[in-house]
Amino acid sequence: MKSSIAKTTCCAALVASALATMFSVPAMASSHREAPFITRMPKVDGTDLYMFRSYEANRAAYTTLIANYAPLQDAYGGPNYFALDSDALYEIHINNNGNGKEQLTFQFRFNNTNKDTQLTVGGKKVSIPLVINGGAINAPNAAGANVRETYSVTLVTGDRRTGTKAAVTNAVGGSATFDKPLDNIGNKSIPDYAAYAAQHVVSINIPGCAMPGKMFVGQRKDPFVVNLGETFDLINIKAPATAFDPNAEKAGHDDLADKNVTSIELEVPTVCLTNGTEPVIGAWTTASVRQGRLINPTPNSGKPSKEGGAWTQVSRLGAPLVNEVVIGLKDKDQFNHSMPSGDGQFIDYVTNPTLPALVEILFGSAGVKAPTNFPRNDLVAAFLTGVKGVNQPANVVGSEMLRLNTSTAATAPAAQSRLGVIGGDNAGFPNGRRPGDDVVDIALRVVMGRLCTLNIGCAPADAPSGAIDFTDGAFVDYTFFDNAFPYLKTPIAGSLKH
Repeated sequence: MKSSIAKTTCCAALVASALATMFSVPAMASSHREAPFITRMPKVDGTDLYMFRSYEANRAAYTTLIANYAPLQDAYGGPNYFALDSDALYEIHINNNGNGKEQLTFQFRFNNTNKDTQLTVGGKKVSIPLVINGGAINAPNAAGANVRETYSVTLVTGDRRTGTKAAVTNAVGGSATFDKPLDNIGNKSIPDYAAYAAQHVVSINIPGCAMPGKMFVGQRKDPFVVNLGETFDLINIKAPATAFDPNAEKAGHDDLADKNVTSIELEVPTVCLTNGTEPVIGAWTTASVRQGRLINPTPNSGKPSKEGGAWTQVSRLGAPLVNEVVIGLKDKDQFNHSMPSGDGQFIDYVTNPTLPALVEILFGSAGVKAPTNFPRNDLVAAFLTGVKGVNQPANVVGSEMLRLNTSTAATAPAAQSRLGVIGGDNAGFPNGRRPGDDVVDIALRVVMGRLCTLNIGCAPADAPSGAIDFTDGAFVDYTFFDNAFPYLKTPIAGSLKH
């Protein structure tokens, strides 16, 4: 594969040099506000899913899963900040036999407790309006915190609603309740946020697993990188569009550079995720709310709303960018409501995608042409089955999810290619997804036919522009992240250091 990729890079330069006009192509937020209905419920909006062989030193036997929720968090967003929804169910699903259904599900439930700190003012006890009471925060459930956010985790084996359930517990002490750190209010409230958050990385006992794992749930700097605003302004990207210009991939800007996100992170022994015979696992993350909600007209007498009825899924995310730029606008809410086993209903969006056609309409005058192979079997491999010989399970049923071949060794950080498989690094996207994989650039090149140039699902002649190194100009690689769990960086503080 590496020789083919080297040939592609050469051809990309030749094609790019032949273009008389520089042009831009769409970029996307991985799954930030991607469907109409989910914009009304940001606390349960799944933004990104990562799954990769752990590349932290001495952790080669582990797989890391990161599910991010609640997009576009401004660090200064007080006084309530970004607690997760105590009336919602957050889930990470694992498929380990290729059949498109979950065999394992990690379920997360949150509980937010108002300690109701009061001050005596003029002889009266009066509740304070803030999440802290004036004391510095330096430990879980610190005395200075006016709010305590805790969570519990359940592992479901089999169907996520009817399977066997067992609690994930703290390996130290056995508790089934875990503390989530407060968001990064600022340096005066939480003088050393990195040290404070690190105390919330816990060793966990996973039911049925002989070795302990690790877990962290809390606010992080949003790891996704994208030139977003210019994209949605009719693709008004001012940076060069192809890597023929050696500076093109860094010429844009990251519109999420000042945003945080809430991360649910697990590091699980790989043998506890696979089924023993099939090394490829698939994953997707969801969030569900109760089917019914009754608004309480007098919330001071209890909860602001009464939730009831069956769990109803409102968010879904597997591979990045699928609902964002593959699924048609009219079906985005339906995709968020569906499960991979029902993805046959969306097949036309993959086999006959509209994004390449839109790119050709916008930039055909610059020589850009959409791939001509229909059905797009290369995209079926990328989105629905995995790529044969890379991350396709033996008995695969077509279904959209993020797939990882756990038999592929992790690549050391300094050797990682931000372009993953098409950059010659088979331990990267679409074989799982690491934080430093530039999925926007990868996805743009794949949707325009890069796999055809590698004879995966189609031939080079099927993709006239398949060798062009499309980019949004927003750069990311492994250096943007830590090399140890929880990998994602400390969130941006809500105020300057005092």
